[in-house]
Amino acid sequence: MYKLWATIRKDLRILTRDKVGLTLMFAMPVLLVMVITSVQNSTFELVNDNKVPLLLCNKDSGQAAKELQAAIGKVGMFEVVLADKQETDEQIKTRMHAKDALVAIVIPADFSAKINARARDVAEKALKDFGVRENVDKAADSMQPITLYYHPVLQQSFRQSIQGALQSVLQLVESKEVVRHLYFSINEKPIPDSLETAIVSNQVPIREEPVSRNGSRHLPNASQHNVPAWTIFAMFFVVISLGSAVVREKLNGSFIRLKTLPTSYAIALLSKQLTYICVTLLQAMVIFSLGVWFFPVIGLPALNLPADIGGLLLVTLICGWCATSFAICIGVFAQTQEQANGFGAVSIVILAAIGGLLVPSFAMPDSFKTIIMLSPLHWCLEAYYGLFLEGGKLKDIFLNILPLLAITLLIQLITFGGLKKKKLI
Repeated sequence: MYKLWATIRKDLRILTRDKVGLTLMFAMPVLLVMVITSVQNSTFELVNDNKVPLLLCNKDSGQAAKELQAAIGKVGMFEVVLADKQETDEQIKTRMHAKDALVAIVIPADFSAKINARARDVAEKALKDFGVRENVDKAADSMQPITLYYHPVLQQSFRQSIQGALQSVLQLVESKEVVRHLYFSINEKPIPDSLETAIVSNQVPIREEPVSRNGSRHLPNASQHNVPAWTIFAMFFVVISLGSAVVREKLNGSFIRLKTLPTSYAIALLSKQLTYICVTLLQAMVIFSLGVWFFPVIGLPALNLPADIGGLLLVTLICGWCATSFAICIGVFAQTQEQANGFGAVSIVILAAIGGLLVPSFAMPDSFKTIIMLSPLHWCLEAYYGLFLEGGKLKDIFLNILPLLAITLLIQLITFGGLKKKKLI
């Protein structure tokens, strides 16, 4: 026990001297978590809370065009800026290039007339099917489409959301006109406003509820998604410090000197693992604490810790063990510190990319489904998400912990084989 404690003290002294390594292990992950969470939270707010600037050019003075304009304003996702009806399409595009708006809608001059004609055609066809009318007038000419301009910075998914909202508004306006024509044709008087509202607005309500194991109905926020993910990234980035330390010991002859002492390298490996597992636990504690207490101060959503704190501690411990095992493995096989730092950093980024930290796993092509399973960061992330997002307990994420343990043991075996091959043990 004394030999192990002495080795741990030695590793701690080496660690505290590595200023760059400490910065990469603590300062960089903290900054990364704050920046990524802020960016993603701004995206969530853009979709959910903030409004997209929309330039609306209504070239029609009819009733249907006015209703469409009012309905667009009621959608809730647009900050409508009215443009002069005399503005040309080129002038509207110029204003969009100047970032006056990200989206522009141009309602053509014959919009109301064509909507009324289309509604009348639909109403007459319905009346013919009811047996009220015998003849149907000639179908109305096709109407000029509504032009939707968008700034290239808008992604396709967001443009589709805007198009869906616009289609819903157009359908609402046209449905109102059809109902009015049908009622007037049958009763020969305008439809009462209350009846029109009851018919058009008669929609089935939708209840949104996240799937949670503990019955919680709190919607996951940007902190719940990003803090666990980038905590894992921080843990695995100990490869910069630990991998370099292993390489230094190989190059300066520490392994050879250990053979002359009444101890074994197994104690040195155990010391490094225990020391850096404690470092990863400290990383998680710092980042989680920032999410809980500091994020609300800077306007970000607070991190809600899972109910199973014991499960959270165990998952963090296993993730830290896997990260230190990977770092030691890189240090054993690397010939120089530059190789350890370069290959270690690049490999972590690649494992994070295929593991779902950079791009969600469900968004990856089918060809990546098998490769994802090989990334330890994927299983770390799934275990954390099971606790943070799904509200699960340790028994619910057990199937995510088993593959992570298997990968960790495999890395340990590879490290042992490398040490035997290099005759370091």
